Amino acid sequence: MQSWFAEHPLVAYIVIFVLITYVYNKVFRAHQKLPLLKEIILYILMALGSGMLLIFQHDKLPIIQCLLVAVGLMLLVRVRYFVEGRQKKKTDTSSKNL
Repeated sequence: MQSWFAEHPLVAYIVIFVLITYVYNKVFRAHQKLPLLKEIILYILMALGSGMLLIFQHDKLPIIQCLLVAVGLMLLVRVRYFVEGRQKKKTDTSSKNL
């Protein structure tokens, strides 16, 4: 996988940028939206940071794999919250019926 991304740097850059954007939007974004200019500056800086991470990826560091692990862990947490929410609703409805 590492060598394939080294042969296709544009695909690697896009994957890194998409993963970074997902992590930012799910973890670091405040509940309110930023003004448009700040939002544009933020995404430009994320694009520059993705370029730096692409250089590290090209130098044989597992950047994409680490981002995939981070996204996978975030999805596990979402599934856990979903299951806990369903269990809590089930216990609330069963306690109301008593």
